[in-house]
Amino acid sequence: MSDTPKLALITGASRGLGAALAVALAPTHHILAVARTTGALEELDDRIRAAGGSATLAPLDILQGDAMAHLCRSVFDRWGRIDVWAHTACHAPPLSPAAHIDAKDWDKTVACLVTGTARLIPMVAPLLCGPGATALFFDDPRAGLPNFGAYGAAKAAQIALARSWAAETTRTGPRVVIATPAPMPTATRARFHPGEDRSPLADPRTEAARILTLLG
Repeated sequence: MSDTPKLALITGASRGLGAALAVALAPTHHILAVARTTGALEELDDRIRAAGGSATLAPLDILQGDAMAHLCRSVFDRWGRIDVWAHTACHAPPLSPAAHIDAKDWDKTVACLVTGTARLIPMVAPLLCGPGATALFFDDPRAGLPNFGAYGAAKAAQIALARSWAAETTRTGPRVVIATPAPMPTATRARFHPGEDRSPLADPRTEAARILTLLG
């Protein structure tokens, strides 16, 4: 086990904060990058290599339960554990008044943010077994804001689930950390705020570095 590298699993790794976290962790961790877009993962791999790191790319949708279970089993068989799990996978539905939420948009948002997270935690938890092993979740407290009914409710439910897991593992581990990133020029934000001036927004690389200080 002494020759086993530190390992970081990033779900939703292809762009935005997930990609920035992958690159920031690359000098010290082998990156297990999960995302749906193969091309974006390959671009991320180039950035990781440029940072002096290495990656295993997994072009998967987190809702593909059998595929994610197979990935986690493969990680266990090869390495036995992971040190960090950063869950950045997200879905941004169109903004809509609560009385006009489209059923398909609601189902897709809840599936990604709530159901996907609830299914992943039991798969990933057994891998987070080493000293200091940490799961990272990312809050976006928009619940209750006008037109954010679908996204705000699903995100709040996801974070409630993470908080319960954190309370349950205080003594046994893994450590569960919930961070609140500053507004960043991500694809998710662009869908919510099209046409806004993006220059005042935080660089995802800066936010990744700040958030990783929470890992000590």
